[in-house]
Amino acid sequence: MEAVELHLQPSLELPPHYHTTKNIPHALLPTLIHAFQLSAPKFSDIFNRLKPNLLIYDVFQPWAAKLASSQGIPAVLFSVVGSVNFSFAHHYHMHQSCRDTLYPYPAIFLHDYEISSPEETYETLIEDADEGYLHGVFKLSCDIVLIKSCGMGVDGKYIDHLSTLCQRRIVSVGSLIHHETSTDSWIMNWLSKKIKSSTLYISFGSENYFSKEQIQEIAKGLELSKVNFIWVARSPAGGDDIINVEEALPEGFLDRAKERGVLVQEWAPQAAILASRAVGGFMSHCGWNSIVETVYFGVPVVAMPLKLDQPLHSRLVVEAGFGVEVVRDEKGKFDGEGVVRAIDEVMLGESGERLRRRVRELREKLKAEEEEAVCGVVEELSRLCTKKSSTSS
Repeated sequence: MEAVELHLQPSLELPPHYHTTKNIPHALLPTLIHAFQLSAPKFSDIFNRLKPNLLIYDVFQPWAAKLASSQGIPAVLFSVVGSVNFSFAHHYHMHQSCRDTLYPYPAIFLHDYEISSPEETYETLIEDADEGYLHGVFKLSCDIVLIKSCGMGVDGKYIDHLSTLCQRRIVSVGSLIHHETSTDSWIMNWLSKKIKSSTLYISFGSENYFSKEQIQEIAKGLELSKVNFIWVARSPAGGDDIINVEEALPEGFLDRAKERGVLVQEWAPQAAILASRAVGGFMSHCGWNSIVETVYFGVPVVAMPLKLDQPLHSRLVVEAGFGVEVVRDEKGKFDGEGVVRAIDEVMLGESGERLRRRVRELREKLKAEEEEAVCGVVEELSRLCTKKSSTSS
């Protein structure tokens, strides 16, 4: 098998270190997506040279799936976004002419301030994106769709609903968690001195940033709660709206919290931290990878979604019984009192124990499904390749 990398063309506007979504300034995301679309001719050349038996693509590459189909090569969509998000979007796309046809699972919904326009989700920049973009990308997939899951106990009914809507069999690939076993870091050494389930891990990923005012409200909540915490708070990599998290904190916060909390402004070993017995909760933006990890390691969630698919994942966490969402006002803002209420419910007392018991139950179910999921994916992809070979001969 020949390994091939497809590189974007460097430019002054988009230097090499901005060729992925990691740490890219928000304003440059449309530029990155546009640059990726410009790579389609190079991909076509590579595709014609390799003549693969199978293509696996994601939602940003409908043009790749159409190229494969034109040559009789099966293309399979692989989604790293949860099924609840696509199920919700598909439902309202299919029933947009009938506003009374509500989504069948009322626990999953969006507030008015969370509803994005197509421009905000960059759909208009995707080449060959037909009308009903996300719905159409699923239709391009041959027989099946691969999707990352945190277990049938969490998103099983949404996988089933999505399968009905898109008329494709949804095949779970499992959690795909890479378990870091290394404990050789000052963070892990600090954690090792904390008692069981006493520490809140806080991280909002590498592409999500709160305003200065909201950072201060998170800090107020942490001061009120008195729990131990590790706060991973990296600032944006560029742009005009750079916020230095340490400078945004209330005056004296780090000194007052130094006995029970640390601020980390660098990479942190998230999987190893979540696996630590000292961690009793995870304050998260609810990106799908983080939700899958929190189930895999059995840690309940303090949900603080920001954008795109995160609000629906937050509702899923609450519905599945392993997390609490921080309450916001009608404009989407939260305050320190709302933050501390959610932290205390997840970290303390009987409610904390109940949430931890629930997520550990889900963890055991997920791990029991992992081997079967891998075998199922191999079987399905082998079947498609065999079917293609028999048709070609």
